[in-house]
Amino acid sequence: MVLTAAAAAREILVRLHDVMAARTSAQAKLNAVTEIVADGLTSEVASIYLLREGVLELYATHGLDQAAVHVTTLALGEGLVGTIAQNVETLNLDEAAAHPDFAYRPETGEDKFHSFAGVPIIRRERAVGVLAVQHAEPRRYADIEIEALQTVAMVLSELIANAGLVDSAAVATTRTQSTATARVAGFRLVDGMGAGVAVYHQPRIHIEHTVAEDTEAERRRVYTAFDKMRDQIERMQQQAEFGVGGEHDEILEMYKMFAYDEGWSRRINEAIDSGLTAEAAIERVQQRTRMRMREIDDPLLRDRMHDLEDLSNRLIRIVSGRLGTAAQIGLREDSILIAKNLGPAELLEYDRRRLKGVVLEEGSLTAHVTIVARAMGVPVLGRAKDIKRQVAEGDPLLLDVTSETLFVRPTQAMEEAFETKLALSQKRRAAFNALRTEPPVTADGHRVTVMVNAGLRDDVAAVELTGADGIGLFRTEFQFLVSATLPARERQQRLYRDVLDAAGDKPVVFRTVDIGGDKALPYLDHDEAGEEENPAMGWRALRLALEREGLMKAQARALIEAGAGRTLNVMFPMVSEPWEFDEARAIFETQRAWLADRGRKLPNQIRYGAMLEVPALAEVLDLLLPRLDFLSIGTNDLTQFLFAADRAHPKLAVRYDWLSPSILRFLARVTAPARAAGVPLAVCGEMGGRPLEALALIGLGIDRLSITPAAVGPIKAMVRTLDRAAITAAMAGWLADPPADLRGTLTAWAAAAGVELD
Repeated sequence: MVLTAAAAAREILVRLHDVMAARTSAQAKLNAVTEIVADGLTSEVASIYLLREGVLELYATHGLDQAAVHVTTLALGEGLVGTIAQNVETLNLDEAAAHPDFAYRPETGEDKFHSFAGVPIIRRERAVGVLAVQHAEPRRYADIEIEALQTVAMVLSELIANAGLVDSAAVATTRTQSTATARVAGFRLVDGMGAGVAVYHQPRIHIEHTVAEDTEAERRRVYTAFDKMRDQIERMQQQAEFGVGGEHDEILEMYKMFAYDEGWSRRINEAIDSGLTAEAAIERVQQRTRMRMREIDDPLLRDRMHDLEDLSNRLIRIVSGRLGTAAQIGLREDSILIAKNLGPAELLEYDRRRLKGVVLEEGSLTAHVTIVARAMGVPVLGRAKDIKRQVAEGDPLLLDVTSETLFVRPTQAMEEAFETKLALSQKRRAAFNALRTEPPVTADGHRVTVMVNAGLRDDVAAVELTGADGIGLFRTEFQFLVSATLPARERQQRLYRDVLDAAGDKPVVFRTVDIGGDKALPYLDHDEAGEEENPAMGWRALRLALEREGLMKAQARALIEAGAGRTLNVMFPMVSEPWEFDEARAIFETQRAWLADRGRKLPNQIRYGAMLEVPALAEVLDLLLPRLDFLSIGTNDLTQFLFAADRAHPKLAVRYDWLSPSILRFLARVTAPARAAGVPLAVCGEMGGRPLEALALIGLGIDRLSITPAAVGPIKAMVRTLDRAAITAAMAGWLADPPADLRGTLTAWAAAAGVELD
């Protein structure tokens, strides 16, 4: 078929327009549609299946046995048609019977057909039917034919909804009406607690008219909507209440880049060319995006696609002239926002005084909305499955992200317990805040260094707020992860300089970029690594950076220029062997020499360190220590490598115990040579931020911790009640002859010694 996608769809839509306008029955219209589709795609079969009474019923066909109409049914997930509807996905097969989900229905007479292509008929984000074509000769349908099918499916959605042909439950979100208390579990994205009534974000506008009367008029509507949307984003960036600068500002820059993307506007224009209205054209492109998202394994890339979905929703609302979101209507009381997902700009539209929390069906730690929410100070619970089935608009909610729980329609006892916990949390924060200016010195006079981990420009403020000794780990990769393109050296330099300026006279340890593996970047080609079965142990961190020498040279020069006139601390991640450290250090020294030759101002000193995350490095520490200025142990990766246990796997969680004798013995074996060599040793990671685990680390002789800002207060409180000599002696005995339950033994010892753990 030698036609563009737009021309192919338009040819069919012109004929469909007449069918929809005719005063005939819905059945007659659907029969006519199958004939038009079969003719337009030169296909021998075209069939329409509709979701009725919970099953997919063959409702109209051209090419299959007419006796099968209203007789043949398939359950959701059954056969190719059921699979398309259940997964809301497209199938395009040259040999249908070879697909594992193929189900033969003899009454249809389909045994002579080999090719099969089908698309879901979508209404309000749910499949309410399937449009399928078949052909006797084995062949895959061309992309333009699939796009034409998807466009026809949009028109069919309007037709069948207006005719009332599908289950009402299929086009409305069902929820059991209940006044009973419910508890919804989720995933901690942004810590905090909040109480309020449930408010649905409601970002979707449901398209009522799909076929355009005047293509040029629709195009003008889209152009006007694009202009308004871009103006909104410009104003939003200027008025963000958490101020200018920081990664959230860079996120809005990237978001704005999507809004000005010519490829996106061109695809919408092509959809209008096919004969769709402005709203339907935007929705058509958005559906394609959603289907691509289902095929994307990379969570970071999926998060970027969510930004594009957010923009599509915004554009549809503008072009339709409808408000459509709770933000634009306005929050009337303290509220907890409920949404499938949110774009960063959508969150910024809400009144921070009324917005007490957000609950998402999806969401991730690297999503832009998470970063912006953290900057706004809004607690966020993610991955709350089926939230809309359990929560109605106006339901009273209690959100406790710390315990990863949402309480729906709470009892009075729950409310009292929540208020008590909130008051206690505030009291404890006040107590920890009182320790801000107090040094973390043990009861027997030993000074422990407590630093914070950071990755955002705004995180540096935590040093002053918590009274930490500096930043023991600044993750430089975050700037790379939120950017649509490789950050320019000048942009990197600005970030590093801002961080050093904000830290003042307190040290900052910059870890060079740790990307690759499970932190893949869409703008870097990862073909050399292939499809990684275990990305955590794959082509990432220093391994990737040494191969991508240009990337590391740019970062080295940016760091050296930013550190001019100060001490610069640089740490290399995932060092496995001494030669890797040597090569990385040489890149920095070459850049320092290059800048010196050109008369540039340099750091007063560059201190080089390594992260011990790969257990193999422990076997060659005697070779590496003489070259190091400091050493940091990354307990998160190190522990999963030692246990061969993925720390994200729920079934392996019990094996991932930082107080296992094997872990503690390993750390003791690393600590001894570092102390003998006079090399400062720190622990960076969650282990150091837990009071009981930190107690064990101090007992091993590790007195430098780099932890999350929220953990600084509890760790300081623990340190100031601890006798270091006593725990050192106790740990030596336990490691020599480990008790059956070392965690329990350590907890009992702390209680008897009066060490504050809570």
